Amino acid sequence: MASRLAGTRVKNTGLQSADHEQGAIRAFVQRNKQERFLGFLANPKNRKKFTESLAHFHWFDPKFAIPIPWRRDPKLKLWEGHVQGIENIYRLLKSKGAGPSCWVISEDPEIDGRELDLRAALEHVNGRQMGTVLSCVPEN
Repeated sequence: MASRLAGTRVKNTGLQSADHEQGAIRAFVQRNKQERFLGFLANPKNRKKFTESLAHFHWFDPKFAIPIPWRRDPKLKLWEGHVQGIENIYRLLKSKGAGPSCWVISEDPEIDGRELDLRAALEHVNGRQMGTVLSCVPEN
C-alpha cells in the first residue's frame, strides 16, 4: 500500500499542518479538551499519545460529529461491497462540500500528518481498525 500512497500527496492548499489540525480540533472536539489535545499534537513526543487514542476517542462534540453509516448492497461479493461502501462515504463527504483532499490525523504513521487525496485516504483507512480523522479540505 505504501507505493500507492506515495504518489497521493496533493498540492498544498495553503494551510500549514498546525493550522489545519488546530482548526479540526477547535471545530469538532469538546471545548474542555481542546487545549490538551492541541498540546499533544504540537509536540512530536506527545502526538503519539493522542493518535493512539483515536480508535476509542470519546471527545468529539456530538453537535458536529456523527457516525457515518456503512451502506452497501449485501448481494455484492466482499470486495465489491467494500468498494461500494467507500464510494458511498466519498459521495456523502463530497455532497457536504469536501474537496479533493483531506488532512489526516491517524495512529497509522504512514499517513499521519499528511494531506492526501480524499478517495485514496478512504481506501487506505477503511477496515484497518486504526483510529483516524480525515478532515476534509473544503472545495474552493
